[in-house]
Amino acid sequence: MVNTPTPVSPVQKSSKMEGIKERSHALREPVATEILQDTTHFTEEGIQILKFHGSYQQDNRDNRIKGQEKDYQFMLRTRNAGGFIPPQLYLAMDEMSDSFGNHTLRVTTRQGFQIHGILKKNLKAAIATIVRNMGSTLGACGDLNRNVMAPPAPYKDKPEYVIAREYADNIADLLMPRTGAYYEIWLDGERAITGEPNPEIQAALSRNGNGTVFHEGEEPIYGTYYMPRKFKCAITVPGDNSIDLFSQDVSLVVITNDQGELQGFNVYAGGGLGRTHNKEETFARIADEIGYVEKDDIYDVMKAIVATQRDYGDRVNRRHARMKYLINDWGVEKFRSVVESFWGKSFQPFHPLPDWKYKDFLGWHDQGDGQLFLGISIENGRIHDTETLKLKTALREIEEEYALPIRLTANHNLVFYDIDPELQPDIQAILDRCGIKMETAIDPLVRYSMACPALPTCGLAVTESERAMPGILDRIRALLDKVGLEQEHFVTRMTGCPNGCARPYLAELGFVGQSPSSYQIWLGADPHQTRLAQPYLDNLHIDNLEAALEPLFVYFKQEKQERVEPESFGDFCDRVGFDALRRYAAAYQPTPAKVRGKYRVGIRDEVYDRLKKHATEKGVHMSEISSKAIEAYLNTIE
Repeated sequence: MVNTPTPVSPVQKSSKMEGIKERSHALREPVATEILQDTTHFTEEGIQILKFHGSYQQDNRDNRIKGQEKDYQFMLRTRNAGGFIPPQLYLAMDEMSDSFGNHTLRVTTRQGFQIHGILKKNLKAAIATIVRNMGSTLGACGDLNRNVMAPPAPYKDKPEYVIAREYADNIADLLMPRTGAYYEIWLDGERAITGEPNPEIQAALSRNGNGTVFHEGEEPIYGTYYMPRKFKCAITVPGDNSIDLFSQDVSLVVITNDQGELQGFNVYAGGGLGRTHNKEETFARIADEIGYVEKDDIYDVMKAIVATQRDYGDRVNRRHARMKYLINDWGVEKFRSVVESFWGKSFQPFHPLPDWKYKDFLGWHDQGDGQLFLGISIENGRIHDTETLKLKTALREIEEEYALPIRLTANHNLVFYDIDPELQPDIQAILDRCGIKMETAIDPLVRYSMACPALPTCGLAVTESERAMPGILDRIRALLDKVGLEQEHFVTRMTGCPNGCARPYLAELGFVGQSPSSYQIWLGADPHQTRLAQPYLDNLHIDNLEAALEPLFVYFKQEKQERVEPESFGDFCDRVGFDALRRYAAAYQPTPAKVRGKYRVGIRDEVYDRLKKHATEKGVHMSEISSKAIEAYLNTIE
């Protein structure tokens, strides 16, 4: 027997949120009561329980007027394992984005859709429409398992991809909340039409193991209190890191034999990226190797992992409630032992795996059964029409004409599949007419970038992200061109706060919102998202972007290693180290176009030493600081 610690009791000592969940009557109240009230918004308790149903209450900060009620609106998020969107659901979402929302759809970084701008009076109709068109929002948010991710490539001739999609569906089913509250509130008790229950999942839900399942109440997995915080799972195939597997609470890797038959799964656990500025006890973390599991045991292992986090995760301090902190505090060995005590068996040794590669599956591909699939890039995940790019029009036209199934990607792009090759010219003509670029025509800086929605709707955002990203990428491209790196590109990600929704801590260049118009800069992850970035600069005002990045790019150009594959920017930063980056940046002299060398200004030794120290700490060159200081002084005397 494993000697495990006593779990925190939500009844005896807990955060405020635990009481809200206890009083909710399995996620019913106060949402069921408040949705009937003629108001524009929910109470604080209603807001928290509403998340479990797939919605966040927001307000449009662009429309705030002092002394007037906030412009309350709601974001709806879909839960669709592996990013699967049937044609019927896409068309319903597209129509609702116009009738109920802000005329846009947004692909999330967890392979779901979000509709922004829904009013409270339309919320019930919107959720009902999604459910009646083969979708769901249940469990897309809240303290439970979120959308289960899987590679979006719909290969039919690669058995491991077929298996990954199948088990993403099954694990999503296993960890889905069972409460009747969802259908009672949003569909007046009407149950959606579903297929026959998966007998393997039904059997797994009835097996208790050593305390993994509650036999009383509506929630066999979650019980009264659900999870301490959100819980994220993914499943992939060896070598395919299209789903950022190291950022997940649990990632499974399909292991097959030479005949393509499923044997079992490698299990990773303990990833998570959310953190809080100036709270060093919060941090980004990548998942650890836990072990190998035979295929017949995977559902019991998943229940055991969930039970471990459910029963021993921190329910007092929500900042410390994710499973990454439990594993970090306990260590992998202890975590593995506790999971095994719930499961009743032991993990086997991890199976060897090839190197991980990021894949985005853009462009036209053979899916292995005589049909094609097509990956379309969606910049920052926002589906809308502009004067030059009619993306929303194109996607709707394709779905209305050809009714193609869709897989959304973890890089907020979209894949159409099951395309008859004879239709390729017609579909490509629609894309060309609407201004949609093929992957070869997209600047790789844009292709491999991500940004979260941030302002004006996200309540956590401290600065811009999605709206700022295009202009920032233009400036980075111009700077790369200036220093002679015209063909260079790298993974760039931006968030408006430190919670990490666009996963900036796994980017080669990450922007993390820290204050208005200012960002913490993270560097040094690898292009395939297997190594964490590290913080390089605090509170860089976006006006100083070029001054901060130019020295790094010049240094990279001078010192990068030429290999079979040229060294990436992230690998370079990791190899030389941040001390070297800061020293180079502090001593860097801008190009003559920026600073005319004939000017000489003398300063005292002690001032120079202070200037050099400050420049090194901030990662900017001394001339930039001195120029700003002199300009500020001159402005005060003019």
